[in-house]
Amino acid sequence: MFIGHAAVALAAKPLLPRVNLALPLAAAFWVDLVWPMFLLLGVEAVRIDPGNTAVTPLDFVHYPWTHSLAAALAWSVLFGLACLRIGRREALILGLLVLSHWVLDALSHRPDLPLWPGSETMIGLGLWNSVPWTMIVEGAMFAAGVWIYARAARAHDLLGVWSFWGLIALLALTYVGNLFGPPPPNVAAIAIAGIAGGALFTAWAWWIDRHRGATATTR
Repeated sequence: MFIGHAAVALAAKPLLPRVNLALPLAAAFWVDLVWPMFLLLGVEAVRIDPGNTAVTPLDFVHYPWTHSLAAALAWSVLFGLACLRIGRREALILGLLVLSHWVLDALSHRPDLPLWPGSETMIGLGLWNSVPWTMIVEGAMFAAGVWIYARAARAHDLLGVWSFWGLIALLALTYVGNLFGPPPPNVAAIAIAGIAGGALFTAWAWWIDRHRGATATTR
């Protein structure tokens, strides 16, 4: 998933009214922010394989340290602990956002998500085998997340309006490009795009939230 993960972060805003959107967005995408670095280091591996599923041309060959259930649980605990200074409740919610990534991936991927490093049992319900159903499910999630965030974090000024809708448009365009665009040229391009995109979206979310919602101590 892509905009599905963003949807969960946006929908968490009522539960995290004084936490800048950048943090729940980073939490919801956390394992995909770490994964490109592991690709560049050769710790994990992906293969470009058009037709692997109807939605993605990628064959996720080996990614137990980011995308196994055990790894996702470990990352969620570490992320939550790192956020304890914000508050226990907030740290718990942010940790659960990290874990939500694996749950949504388990819905969308074909069976390629291990339960733990070295596990032969692979999880994946295969939503990505259908482009229409993927778009319906993720589109509905995204629309709901946008609506919840917009109601929970009212704009203070025009920057809060246009920066928010600009991000929503960019996320949607990126999603459509991923669905219908050509496959990436190589694995390095996947990793670099993942790192650059993660930095861009997180920084943009931080800027947006400074112009929306309550004045936050974590900004």
